[in-house]
Amino acid sequence: MTRGRRFPELRHPYRNDFQRDRDRVIHTRAFRRLENKTQVFTPGLSDHFRNRLTHSIEVSQMARTVAGALGVDPDFTEALSLVHDIGHPPFAHSGEEELSRQMARFGETFDHNLHALRIVEDFEHRYARFPGLNLTFEMREGIVKHSRDLVPGQNPDLDEYLPDLRPPIEAQLIDLADEIAYSTADLDDAQQAGFFTLEQLGKAVPAWDDLYDTAQSMYPGAPPRIQFHEALRQMIDLLVTGFVEGTVQACRAAGVKTVDDVRRHPQRLACLLPDARKTCLELKRFLRQRVYLSKPLNAERERSVQMIGELFQYFEADPSRLPDPYKEQVASRPAHNVICEYIAGMTDGYCGRRYHELIADKK
Repeated sequence: MTRGRRFPELRHPYRNDFQRDRDRVIHTRAFRRLENKTQVFTPGLSDHFRNRLTHSIEVSQMARTVAGALGVDPDFTEALSLVHDIGHPPFAHSGEEELSRQMARFGETFDHNLHALRIVEDFEHRYARFPGLNLTFEMREGIVKHSRDLVPGQNPDLDEYLPDLRPPIEAQLIDLADEIAYSTADLDDAQQAGFFTLEQLGKAVPAWDDLYDTAQSMYPGAPPRIQFHEALRQMIDLLVTGFVEGTVQACRAAGVKTVDDVRRHPQRLACLLPDARKTCLELKRFLRQRVYLSKPLNAERERSVQMIGELFQYFEADPSRLPDPYKEQVASRPAHNVICEYIAGMTDGYCGRRYHELIADKK
C-alpha cells in the first residue's frame, strides 16, 4: 500500500504501484547508463567484471529473495534495489569523492542519493502529464533514506520524507543487500584478476576457509575455479541466511507488527546475525586491503579523479562551454550545481571522451 504519487494517476489494470515504479526506472536513460559506470574494476581489466548495472541487478535479486523470506513486499524491494545506484557519477566512489571535493569549494557536497532523487523528480522527463517519473512516495523516500536516517530540519527540501521516522523494512533491506552483493561479487572479480591467493583469503576470513575446505572435499575432481564458485555460493547463502534470521530476530524482539511500528521504532531493524556480521566485516576489510587500495586500482582512481576535476574547472571557467540544456540552466541556477549535475550524469566512457576532446588533446 502506498501513500500515493505527487501527481495522482489512475491505477493500472494489471500492475501494482511498485511494479509500475520498477518499470519506469528500467526504461530511463539514467538506468541504462549504469552499464558504462564502474563498479570497482574498469572494463580494461576484463569484459566479465561487474558494472553498476549488473551490480544493481544482483542487489535486486538478493533483496527480493530476502523480502520474500521475510514476508514483506518484494515488488517495492525490487524497484528500490534497481534505482538505488542510479545517481552514481562515473568512476565509482572516486568520482563521487572528487565531485564532493569540487563542491566543497562552494560550501556544498555531492550525494549520489540526493542526485538520484533529482533524476527521478526532474531530469528524466518522459511524460506529458508531469515532470520526472512521478514515483510513489515510498520509492522517493527510500531513495534518500535507504542507507541513512534523516535529521529533521537539516535539509528542508527533504522534510516531506518523514525525517523523524525510520523507512519501511523494504527500504532498510537495500543497504545490507547492497553490502552482501558487492562484497561477494568483488571477491569473485578480484580473485579472477589475481589480486590475492586463496590462502590469504582463508587467513583473513576464517568462515571462507571452512567453506572452501568443504567444497574441495565434496568436489575433489573439480577445477579450482569451480571449487571457488561452490564456496562462494555457500558464502552468499551464509550471509543472506544471517540477514534473514537477524532481521526476524530484531523484529520479534522489538515487537513490531505493522509498518507504523517499524517506522516509529528508534533503530533500524534490518540486520545480520552476529556471526554473519563478523564474517561480512572481515570480508570487507580483506577487500579493502587487498583490492580497493591496491596499486592497479589506485592508478585508475588517480586518472579518473584528474579527469573529473579538470572537467569541472574547465566548465567553471566558462559555463557557456556547457551543452545547451545545461547552459540554459546557468541563467537561473548557480553554475557549480549545473556543472556537478552534468558530470554526475556522464558514463565513464563519455567522461573520458569529453576530457580528451576538450582538455587532453589541446594540451
